[in-house]
Amino acid sequence: MRQLYILIQKEFIQIFRNPIIPRLIFIFPVMVMLVMPWVTTMDVRGVKLSIVDQDHSILSRRICSDISHSDYFVCRDSVTGIAGAFDLVEDGQVDIIMQIPQGFERQLMSPSPLSIDISANAVNATKGALGGQYLVQSIQKSLLSYNSNYGGATMSDLVAVQYRYNPTLDYRYLMIPALMIMLLIMICGFLSAINIVQEKESGTIEQINVTPLGRFTFVLGKLIPFWIIGLVVISIAMTVAWLVYGLSPAGSLWCIYLATLLFILGFSGFGVVIANISDNIQQTMFLMFFFIIIFMLLSGLLTPISSMPEWAQHFTLLLSPRYYIEIMRSVYLKGTHFTELWPNYAMLALFVVVFNVLAALTYKRQV
Repeated sequence: MRQLYILIQKEFIQIFRNPIIPRLIFIFPVMVMLVMPWVTTMDVRGVKLSIVDQDHSILSRRICSDISHSDYFVCRDSVTGIAGAFDLVEDGQVDIIMQIPQGFERQLMSPSPLSIDISANAVNATKGALGGQYLVQSIQKSLLSYNSNYGGATMSDLVAVQYRYNPTLDYRYLMIPALMIMLLIMICGFLSAINIVQEKESGTIEQINVTPLGRFTFVLGKLIPFWIIGLVVISIAMTVAWLVYGLSPAGSLWCIYLATLLFILGFSGFGVVIANISDNIQQTMFLMFFFIIIFMLLSGLLTPISSMPEWAQHFTLLLSPRYYIEIMRSVYLKGTHFTELWPNYAMLALFVVVFNVLAALTYKRQV
């Protein structure tokens, strides 16, 4: 225990003597939480829209007015025909064309009403798809308002939509827990790996190798400081999320800290494994970037796992961030209890054992 205490003390001295790492630990999470939620969004705004109104009725003017007041669209000057609108699309001046046919209002209540045609430029598939959806929603609201003037039942009277856990559909609420996970991956995984490789390059690890220090003691001494740093980082991130965005965990804090502790125990061990099989910082950085990209793309951090191919869904079972992401989003947004998430905690604990045993075994080659 005394050897472990002295080794941990040495690690903290070495960390705080570094001119960059202490600043990185405190400034990096604050800057990421302040900037990234605003730029990492799937919301599409400023969609350039051209309206071809061939009806010129009260209803068509209401639809156009409602759309023009939306924050999602920038209405371009109306053109006389659909051909002119497509010319604007070709020139890149318009993203979506909405064509209201002649007689649209007159035949609205008939058995065979006319439809509004929407043509979206899908070169940017996300902008085209979401812009088209926003436009359809705006048109539906205008039609519902128009139909209510006749005193009949409208769609809003028959169907009630309720968005649970994120009633405002704010994309930041989805991204903030994900950004916390990215912070832990970068700091606890990256720094723990680079810390060991730096000692390899400087030669100080050779001095440790000739001491009676055991492999597990050495690994623990390297990892415990980053476990503490990881808990500090997640605390800073949650504080910024609460102060700036008003987002606080709907569930228990101890569920978040327990999951965080298990995750950083395992992922910092993974970083040590990468450092043990690398000879220099360049190799470590390339390997870590390779695995981090896999974790970000296949763990459900950015895209839903259910939308992935079946083989990819099975592969995600081997990735520890998958389980931590599910815990964070469930506890943070839904207030889910530990009893419902215990399989995820069990998998994180399994990764702790696997990665840290591998870290100790791969260190054998340094002796």
